[in-house]
Amino acid sequence: MGVLAEKTFSVCEFMREKYFVDICGEHTALPVISLPNGAKICFFNLHGNVKLTERCAAALAERVADCDVLLTAESKGLQLTHCVARELGHDFYAVARKSKKLYIQDGIEVEIESSITTGKAQKLYLSAGDAELLRGKKVGIIDDVISTGSSLYGLERIVELASGVIHKKAFVLAEGDAKNRTDIIYLADIPLL
Repeated sequence: MGVLAEKTFSVCEFMREKYFVDICGEHTALPVISLPNGAKICFFNLHGNVKLTERCAAALAERVADCDVLLTAESKGLQLTHCVARELGHDFYAVARKSKKLYIQDGIEVEIESSITTGKAQKLYLSAGDAELLRGKKVGIIDDVISTGSSLYGLERIVELASGVIHKKAFVLAEGDAKNRTDIIYLADIPLL
């Protein structure tokens, strides 16, 4: 019992610093956390936040309305992309997985450099069925945050390998220098601290 209380206290202390950002008219407090490499980030997590997910999805849907199909990577982009697809009246969207499931044996696999939050190289996998969704279509890539762009690169590579056309790249937040990119759409920006 003492160990649990100790861990809970240190997590609360760890997340005491906040960064405030306006996302779609909602003043949002993001906990500032330190990564193992020493960088600090404003941690953004839509998991479980129905109201903000719905607001962001509606705003992004307006910006990607001319896309034929959407693509995201698990896991933080899933509910956001689901809501964007629903807003657009899409019946399906494609999901790049971070582990190779049994049903992905004949799909697409790409390796990407480490992202700011993973700190190590990783792979993305797309099932053959999801690859078929992208073939010849104008694809909108959707995710929660863009920072270094390594995850985006992996998703772009998947679209190319599936013979899709990268049409839009949309995010809720652009972190650090990502806000200077001219090839993306985002709703707000946050700093790297």
